[in-house]
Amino acid sequence: MTDLPMLSGFGNEFATESVPGGLPEGQNSPQRHKLGLYAEQISGAPFTVPRREQRRTWLYRIRPSAAHPRYRRIDNGLIAAPLAEPTPNRLRWDPLPMLDGPADFLSGLLTLAAAAEAPGGGISVHLYRANRNMQRLFWNADGELLIVPQHGRLALDTELGRLQVAPGEIVVIPRGVRFRVGLPDGTAQGYIAENHGAPLRLPELGPIGANGLANPRDFLAPVAWFEDRDEPTELVQKFQNTLWAATLDHSPLDVVAWHGTLTPYKYDLARFMAINTVSVDHCDPSIFTVLTSPTDTPGTANLDFVIFPPRWSVAENSFRPPWFHRNVMNEFMGLIHGAYDGKRGGFLPGGASLHAMMSAHGPDAPVTEAAMAAELAPQKIANTLAFMFETRALLRPSLHALEMPQLQHDYDACWSGLQRHFTGTAP
Repeated sequence: MTDLPMLSGFGNEFATESVPGGLPEGQNSPQRHKLGLYAEQISGAPFTVPRREQRRTWLYRIRPSAAHPRYRRIDNGLIAAPLAEPTPNRLRWDPLPMLDGPADFLSGLLTLAAAAEAPGGGISVHLYRANRNMQRLFWNADGELLIVPQHGRLALDTELGRLQVAPGEIVVIPRGVRFRVGLPDGTAQGYIAENHGAPLRLPELGPIGANGLANPRDFLAPVAWFEDRDEPTELVQKFQNTLWAATLDHSPLDVVAWHGTLTPYKYDLARFMAINTVSVDHCDPSIFTVLTSPTDTPGTANLDFVIFPPRWSVAENSFRPPWFHRNVMNEFMGLIHGAYDGKRGGFLPGGASLHAMMSAHGPDAPVTEAAMAAELAPQKIANTLAFMFETRALLRPSLHALEMPQLQHDYDACWSGLQRHFTGTAP
């Protein structure tokens, strides 16, 4: 989707320079860099975590990040909006319209739901809508950002290089990395999971073996690129769910070279190798996990990013749509394009749903009746792409999300048409 140069491979130790000699040889922080650059490390994990958990990168930049004035508190807008009380009710929203007035990526952010302990743990879920390019820059001290475009491409200029991402792709911006967002198509909207836990990584494959799901080589990182601009630049940060701004006298996108394992990256969801049943019954949705943020409880995620891509359905004598279930995890779903195979209507591209832990949900009545009566020939589930943010943290909707006209107050009615089919008798 882009002709920008990229580095490939998930979790690799990358090394890239935009000017020859930008990367020092033999040591990370020489006494005096031969190009006059400052050495600076950005750490996304404590220094002494196991090597496989380490996220850190050495930056060689024109000015260090410490060269900034005091930050001043600014208005939050609708990001980090106050949360409502926890609710066991199932919630669903229609797509939001594009904003009438001018809004960049940051001012168009809206918090839909979050864990009460955020940013100390769990996740926050945001929607973004934008109709103008960012002139300021943004960084997040509270967590890494998993961005899922639904409409319009994003052109991201980051400290470590440039990325373009389109609907059907995702991009992850690590905690602390500065960036701005341009809009090649004029407008854009989509979803964001703000991960306050361990950094996202590929899930373990277990009995699947060495190959399958998302392959490491399909993840792309930017090559070094920089701006050498001495002019006022506003830099905004999110810190403990509040926004703060400072005006620099230069662009902070001045990293000439870098090497390390902490980097923004993108992934094309069409490259996902789906695993599914070829006999009977139904696999757990965990087989569609692209990225995961683990917790101290094995197998329990702070955040699982799960997709439901195009695939074949061939199971015999089986109810093929997502089955009815209750779950200890909390599920936020979005739809990028097409129709979700568990719903006949009401769940639209750009829309969202939220199911709290142990709330009963599953396919709606029309999908259920059709699936029970269907002739079970091989079927291609095509032209669709849905996703789920799943977390062990209880997600509370924001007060604003409950007041929006897009909230579907009749969502429960999609299950009201489920018929009684029992033919037995009581003992």
